[in-house]
Amino acid sequence: MDSNDLGAIWLTLKLASVVTLLLLVAGTPIAWWLARTRSRLKGVVGAVVALPLVLPPTVLGFYLLLAMGPHGPVGRLTESLGLGLLPFTFPGLVIASVFYSLPFMVQPLQNAFEAIGERPLEVAATLRASPWDTFWSVVVPLARPGFLSGAILAFAHTVGEFGVVLMIGGNIPDKTRVVSVQIYDHVEALEYAQSHWLAGSMVVFSFLVLLMLYTLNPQTARGRER
Repeated sequence: MDSNDLGAIWLTLKLASVVTLLLLVAGTPIAWWLARTRSRLKGVVGAVVALPLVLPPTVLGFYLLLAMGPHGPVGRLTESLGLGLLPFTFPGLVIASVFYSLPFMVQPLQNAFEAIGERPLEVAATLRASPWDTFWSVVVPLARPGFLSGAILAFAHTVGEFGVVLMIGGNIPDKTRVVSVQIYDHVEALEYAQSHWLAGSMVVFSFLVLLMLYTLNPQTARGRER
C-alpha cells in the first residue's frame, strides 16, 4: 500500500467514527420517539428514516448535492454564516453519511426500546424517578444490545459507502477520497494488485464486523436472521 491508500484508510476510519458518534446522539431520540409514540406520523417518520435502505445512493447524493450547493437552502445558509459550501469537503461527507447510515442506527435502537416494554418504566415511575433518570438508569442499560448493534452497523455501513460519498465529496486526496473511491481509482487504472489489497482488507473488515455483531449480540443476530 502506498501513501494514498493509507490516507484513504485513515480518512475512512475518521469519517466512520465521527458519523457513528453523531448518529448515537441524533438517532437515539428519533428511535425513542418511534418506539413510544402513538402519533399518526410514526409511519411517515419511520419511512423517511428507512429511505436510504431502498433509495439508490446516487439519488440521495444528488439531492443532498443540490441542497448543499450554492443554489440550495443549506448552501445559502452555510454561505450566509460564512462557512462556505459543504460539497467536496469533509464536513459535507459527514452530513451525507449521517443521512445515509441513519436507519442502521435508528432501527436497532427502536427494536431495543420496544423490547423493554412498559413494566420497567412503570416500576421506575412508582419509585418517583424522573423521565430523565428512568431513561439513563433503566432504558439505556436494558437497550445496551441495541446501542451496540447500531454503533457497529452504522460504523461498518459508513466504511463501505461509495455512491453518496462520491457524489458529495468527489475524489480529493486526503480530503474526501475514502477507501471505496480509492479502490475504484485503482480498478479504473488497471492497478489490480493495489485493488486486491484494499478490497481484501474490506472483505476481512466486513467479516470481523459481522463476527463481532453475532458474537457480542447473538440475540440481535438471531432476530436479523428471522
